[in-house]
Amino acid sequence: MSEKVVCVTGGSGFIASWLVKLLLHRGYTVRATVLDPSDPKQTEHLRGLDGASERLHLFKADLLEEGCFDNAIAGCVGVFHTACPVFSNPTDFQPELIEPAVKGTLNVLKSCVNASSVNRVVMTSSMCAVTFNGRSLNPDVVVDETWYSDPDFCIKNKLWYHLSKTLAEEAAWKFSKENGVELVTINPGMVIGHLLQPTLNLTNEFIYNLVNGSTTFPNSTKRWINVKDVAMAHILAYEIPSANGRYCLAEKVTHNSEVVEIIHKLYPSIPVPEKCADDKPFKAIYQVSKEKARSLGLNFISLEESVKETIESLKEKGFITF
Repeated sequence: MSEKVVCVTGGSGFIASWLVKLLLHRGYTVRATVLDPSDPKQTEHLRGLDGASERLHLFKADLLEEGCFDNAIAGCVGVFHTACPVFSNPTDFQPELIEPAVKGTLNVLKSCVNASSVNRVVMTSSMCAVTFNGRSLNPDVVVDETWYSDPDFCIKNKLWYHLSKTLAEEAAWKFSKENGVELVTINPGMVIGHLLQPTLNLTNEFIYNLVNGSTTFPNSTKRWINVKDVAMAHILAYEIPSANGRYCLAEKVTHNSEVVEIIHKLYPSIPVPEKCADDKPFKAIYQVSKEKARSLGLNFISLEESVKETIESLKEKGFITF
């Protein structure tokens, strides 16, 4: 069984929890790193997964502490690096977002080099590291894996989370090339769906706000993807020998007005925002190529199904009642 030992960093997160669940289901022994293994909010939902009592081991690790991933990664054949701070409005973006994202990624990769057993690292990046570069976006434009966000553009527009993901991915590619680490990145859009963890994460919070009394919806477009598809993409990117480079994941790009319409159609009794937050023309939608993601064998769950799963999960967890 030792050949199926893998590490998942940031194991208590939204994507990572699903990743742990699916890895256990596929027979892997999983070492998951969390900030505090004694905190039930971080670990109880993981310990309750099928196969966890036999094949899940929890390790304490902090992104900023060099060497703290060594024990968790030693002897692993694969590493899934999902740990990353997520804030929409950081007080101080440098220590809160940039440093943990970049230094944390390098700390994990250094531990992978130290553990000569690791044959591939799959890193959770983001469409935030792909699309934000000032290039024109309209319905005819197809964004693909050759696109990269521009750090200067992100700084100019105060897109601090986008900047952190862009710089972390840049640092990962540079380090992996210099140190012979086989790296694949997964670049999902707005990840929604069923919550395994007890806390409300930022991306599902967007749907929560739309069904919990918001009177307006933001004038923006988003690239939507189901969390189960994201977790499975990570696993396939590890398991398929020919998988390489980056994989953009977006089932659909929509303006927020369309998401409001989907919610209204699925749940006519739930009051949803009736107007946009500003009176400017709606932000343009565009396309995200599915070609490379489909080469992994992925068939995306529809946005409608993802919205339904999210709302049912929010209800089940007690975040909303209707």
